[in-house]
Amino acid sequence: MRNIKLTIEYDGSDFNGWQKQPDKLNIQGTIEEVIKSITGEPVDLIASRKDG
Repeated sequence: MRNIKLTIEYDGSDFNGWQKQPDKLNIQGTIEEVIKSITGEPVDLIASRKDG
């Protein structure tokens, strides 16, 4: 297992929130799918929020 740190900023207006939801477009699920397509490994994204 490896850790990858990402710092992201996004416009979520086309999504149904951050958290994974069945049958709905969401940020977390989309990022996990893209990372898996790049690395070929399953991904479990854990997020934190930094204000400011």
